[in-house]
Amino acid sequence: MENNEHRIDKTEKAIFIKGLYKSFGDLHVLTDVNLDVYKGENVVVLGKSGTGKSVLIKILVGLLKPDSGYVEVLGKVVDKLNQKELDALRLHIGFAFQSSALYDSMSVRQNLEFPLVMNYKNLSKGEVNDSVEEVLEAVGLTDKMNQMPSDLSGGQRKRIGIARTLILKPKIMLYDEPTSGLDPITCIEINELINEVKEKYNTSSIIITHDLTCAKETGDRVAMLLDGAFIKTGTFEEVFTENEDERIKSFYNYNFIK
Repeated sequence: MENNEHRIDKTEKAIFIKGLYKSFGDLHVLTDVNLDVYKGENVVVLGKSGTGKSVLIKILVGLLKPDSGYVEVLGKVVDKLNQKELDALRLHIGFAFQSSALYDSMSVRQNLEFPLVMNYKNLSKGEVNDSVEEVLEAVGLTDKMNQMPSDLSGGQRKRIGIARTLILKPKIMLYDEPTSGLDPITCIEINELINEVKEKYNTSSIIITHDLTCAKETGDRVAMLLDGAFIKTGTFEEVFTENEDERIKSFYNYNFIK
């Protein structure tokens, strides 16, 4: 990945997590999780299924409350917010779903317009149209505006899902398995798009993936989540080629990377 270190503002933390614990009965999912995500930084979260990656994301957006610990997003302590404050915070957080989560009964244009008109009632038709055109151009699909999701390829659906998230101009992007189920060429295109989004919109991102190529190409840093905690955080090379931890070696060897 091209080194975009100069765009990362290490004086400002978009996400700050310290001493986070979360259990469900006797199941201890997160145990002493600590993570910083700086403004303008892509952090990839890697881990086996069931290690708590999805639980972590739900806590970040206030869908779950931590048992203990401190979680701050864009300067707000998430579990201390009331519903109105939480809704306001969520407007600044974009979530790109693994399934793209498009409405099949709506055209691409309607899918993109929907979050705008739901959250900003006073926008003119021209302002809405300008926003739709801007995000479609950002993801390289201006010619798909009037098509239905069923007419799109898997990669195109992923791009439209990202465009729908970008239309609210979020400060934070959360990507859930962005390359899952895609062919190798489309994976490369999605990885490039994730980096382009960061550069154009100056977003701070958490990217959850099992795809080590995605991790290497998009992550300014990689955080390895095992046994409920981050056991290693650093650049891809620091985590995988400068490490003797057998758990990390096993994860690397199991997940093929070119």
